[in-house]
Amino acid sequence: MKGSNNKKSLQVLSKKQKRKKELLSWLWAILIVLILRQFFIQAFVIPSESMKPTLKIHDRLLANKIIYKIREPKRWEVIIFKYPEDPKKYFVKRLVGLGGESLIIKNGHVYIDGRVMKQPEDVPILLYYFNEIDGSYGVNEEVKIPSGTYYVLGDNSINSKDSRYWGFVPSKNLVGKALFIYWPPWRMGFIR
Repeated sequence: MKGSNNKKSLQVLSKKQKRKKELLSWLWAILIVLILRQFFIQAFVIPSESMKPTLKIHDRLLANKIIYKIREPKRWEVIIFKYPEDPKKYFVKRLVGLGGESLIIKNGHVYIDGRVMKQPEDVPILLYYFNEIDGSYGVNEEVKIPSGTYYVLGDNSINSKDSRYWGFVPSKNLVGKALFIYWPPWRMGFIR
């Protein structure tokens, strides 16, 4: 009789220990996810066609949040930033102009300091930027990009409200570099 009671109490203790271990492992997993999300990686959903065909409506992507704390952003990277006119909103655009440069868009091309910019070979789509008549920044006349800011454009420039309309993105508004589409599965891949 004593043996069976001891066995039952060991089973109860064992079940409690298993629950405790499981709970602790869930807490650790949640803590790790929260740390990763806060400092390293964040998920975003694309709400518009402004970056089509690179990014499509409802694409879900991951952004590297730490990269711009380690190094400066590079031209042609797809970046995520807080919209300068409403920092509660996040925008995704391609970085084309760096602080200190002069920029104008004409004949579908971006000119930096008087020279047409050639897109890198690893960008898989042809970038052609429309000269919107109502654009205020870099469309009708050359603009100087202030130090500590960036000039961004949507890949689908005919359907994009970007730096041509509202100006420059301050470096403090940068959130991260768009890295990887993880949903839908058939579009999964690295962003160029």
